[in-house]
This record gives sequence, C-alpha cells and structure tokens, in this order.
Amino acid sequence: MLPVTAARPRGSSGPAQAAPPVRAPYGGVLLVAYGGPEHVDDVRPYLANILRGRRVPPARIDEVARHYELFGGRSPLAALTRRQAAALEADLRARGQALPVRVGMRNWTPYLHEALARMRDEGARRVLAIIMAPHQSYASWEQYQENVAEARSRVGAGAPSVDYLAPWFDAPGFVEAQADRVAAALARMRDAGQREAPLLFTAHSIPVAMAERSPYAAQVRTSARLVAERLGCPRWFVAYQSRSGDPREPWLGPDVNEAIERLAAGGDAAAVVVPVGFVSDHIEVLYDLDTEARATAARAGIAFYRAGTVMDHPAFIRMLGERVAAHVAADARGGA
Repeated sequence: MLPVTAARPRGSSGPAQAAPPVRAPYGGVLLVAYGGPEHVDDVRPYLANILRGRRVPPARIDEVARHYELFGGRSPLAALTRRQAAALEADLRARGQALPVRVGMRNWTPYLHEALARMRDEGARRVLAIIMAPHQSYASWEQYQENVAEARSRVGAGAPSVDYLAPWFDAPGFVEAQADRVAAALARMRDAGQREAPLLFTAHSIPVAMAERSPYAAQVRTSARLVAERLGCPRWFVAYQSRSGDPREPWLGPDVNEAIERLAAGGDAAAVVVPVGFVSDHIEVLYDLDTEARATAARAGIAFYRAGTVMDHPAFIRMLGERVAAHVAADARGGA
C-alpha cells in the first residue's frame, strides 16, 4: 500500500510531510503448532521431515516410529489444535470479532505456508499469530517465528504480514484451565494417603545452553507455582521430559522418570504429573508420560496420576479470546 500523504496546510511553504503507512486491519488469527501425523502411513514421512538434516541412527527412528504405532500411527495434536481453533473463532465471534482462525503446522499438514496461502486467498493482508507453546525458548518460540517468515517467503506475493500475541504463561485463564485439569486428576484418587502427594509439573527439556539464553525455565516454574497456589498444594516440583539430541550435551533436568523414582524413595504414595508445558495431548504426552513414566511409577511402587493438558478448556479459550480482542482493539487505536 502507498503511504497516505498529509495535506499541506494552507500558507505552508515547506514540503508536505508523509504520514506513516496505514496498516491493514487483521484479517484472521493463525494458531502456530508443531504438527503430527494423523495416519499410520504418515509416520515415516513425518519423521523424515522433522529429522531432515540431522544424523539420527536408523534404530532410533524405528524406536520413535513404534511410539506412534502404539497409538494407531496417529498423533491427536492436529485434531485438538483444530478444536482449539474452532472454539477460539466462536469466542471471538461472540465478542463481535468476526476473525477466521486457521491452523498452521511446522512439520505436517496443514503446513504454515498452506495456512498463510489460504488466508491470503481469503483476503487477509495481516494476521495475528498465536504460538501454541506457553513458555519461551528458541525451540518453542523464535524458531516458530523463523518458520513463519520462511512460509511467507514461500507464499510469495500477497503473503499476509504476521504479528504475534504476547506470551501467556502466567495468564489467569491458562492457570485456571490447568488447575482444573489437575483437580480432575486429584478427584480420581481413592486412597486418602495419596492425597498428600506433591504435584510434579513437566515441560519439554531443552539444552542447558539454550535455556540460559531464554526465560524458559523461569516461565515454566512460574506457571507451576501459580497452578499449585490456585489449588492450595504446598508441595510441588518441576521436572522435564522428552529429551532428545546429543546425549553428551547437558539438558534441563531432572528427567520426569528420575523425579518419580525420588518421590517413591522419599515415601510418597503417588505421583501427580502435570504437563504444564504442553497445551494439547500428543505423542510426547501419551507415550513419554502415560506409557513410559507410568511404567516407571509402577516399578517404583507408587500410584500414577496424569493431569490433562488445557486443550480447549473454556477458561483457556476465553483467555485467548480476551487477549486477541484486546490486541486487535489496541491496534485499531494505533497502540498495539
């Protein structure tokens, strides 16, 4: 768009001053997520996609493929993200914001470039993106922004410009939704002795060097503290899961399996695991926690309870809707 030129005041002898370019209004919201296969035939191509350029032993690839095959070769992430998008679009509509909400994935369909091309074809010149990860590190935040920039280049002419919603790891709606999922897990306890069990919050591990350059670990701990405080649980810990990469490189710990073993050794009757670093179930929740960590708890002789992720919990969706509406309104006033 050409800049709008300010009219020269009557009697002025100087050149007209150019006003700032007029920004297009937002034409939609983009949920940016990791992606995952939805059919057993997709598993190997999906793994080849995410491992492209990395030297990974074939045995490790076979092992990860088996994790997916245990669940029918399907990750629930894409379906759950679509549910989140539909719920957010309905919330925004109720607020008078008729913005379509689309899903774009880093590693599988619908790819980010596909989502942006669709939004362009729908008439969007500018979109507001929500990175579907609560806590900021290069892997969970900046890399997604780089992927979006690459996707825009791939779309080419007319690709919508992209702004980002601010982080929401400590937003009351996110905390409320996660606390409600924990409360549901605690309600399943039948043994009174288990009710004194601490909460064990988990997030995806990242290399220590990456963590030192980001607020990731501090944000994870803040989310955990706020959820525990809302529930009135005085004992809680943070652990990490789903480590990958070079085993010689230090990553954030302790690992969730080590943490469960420590709880058992300390006399706790149960482990209540809360995947606060994830907003949807997917294989790293279903396998790494529900399968592997549960087996660790059984071997250690303590009960295992896993709280749900926030998914499309009404409080979580309401929080996103409030923040999108506030961002759009501030932008319209020139303040976003």
